[in-house]
Amino acid sequence: MSTTGLPAFDATVQKTNEILHAIEDVYGWPPDQRHRAYESLRAVLQTLRDRLTIPEAADLAAQLPMLVRGFFYEGWVPARVPIKMDRDDFLGRVRHELPFELEGSTEDLVIATLLAVEQFVSDGEWRDIAAVVPADVRELLPV
Repeated sequence: MSTTGLPAFDATVQKTNEILHAIEDVYGWPPDQRHRAYESLRAVLQTLRDRLTIPEAADLAAQLPMLVRGFFYEGWVPARVPIKMDRDDFLGRVRHELPFELEGSTEDLVIATLLAVEQFVSDGEWRDIAAVVPADVRELLPV
């Protein structure tokens, strides 16, 4: 049964829900805390986006579900990227962007979130991303 009346919209909602469920499962967040999974996904992807070159950010976005792609680009200022971040800077920014107190490590959240996204991104794209980030950030990627 269609919820939006448009197959493309239904598909992107379903794919986005798959990602959010995967994040929720790792943390044991109940459905009424769905905002935590969304905010985590948003913080991780936007931090990664800002660390990437413009072409790599666009290549990654092209593989994301349409709905996720929308908030991936939200607030993006291509003239200001890439922002140089080492692992500590990257993790610090993700934690700063979360509007809730995270129980556990930010590193675990980043890894779990990127693993949830992994199913929609090709291995080749992950390798391309790994090639443009510092080695200590690369360790967080699902490659």
